[in-house]
Amino acid sequence: MRFLLDANLSPRLGPILAADGHEVVHVLDLGLVNASDEAILSQALIDGSVVITADSDFAMLLALRDADRPSVIQLRHVNELSTEEIGVLLDANLPTVTDALIRGAIISLSPTRMAVRELPIR
Repeated sequence: MRFLLDANLSPRLGPILAADGHEVVHVLDLGLVNASDEAILSQALIDGSVVITADSDFAMLLALRDADRPSVIQLRHVNELSTEEIGVLLDANLPTVTDALIRGAIISLSPTRMAVRELPIR
């Protein structure tokens, strides 16, 4: 799976996910570290990537667009976790949500909870 990491996540998360065979790019690598959320969504759509973020604005933007892509993983309550712990959290849960991400979804993921919302949001 292809992932685009938002600026609010460490670029060190990339190699952790790549070790499991995922293609991972950080917005920093694309010159988008100061880009708007709209620009990041557009880039993910072009690249066929899933956005991984700790920002709640992406879900709202997808709803306003009535969009069915790109999928987004919204990390919640991870401020206290190390980058490695976030990687473990993602690795543990990605197999469960892969099909939903392929179809188009917003995944809300925290250390204690996961919710899947299919796109487009109606």
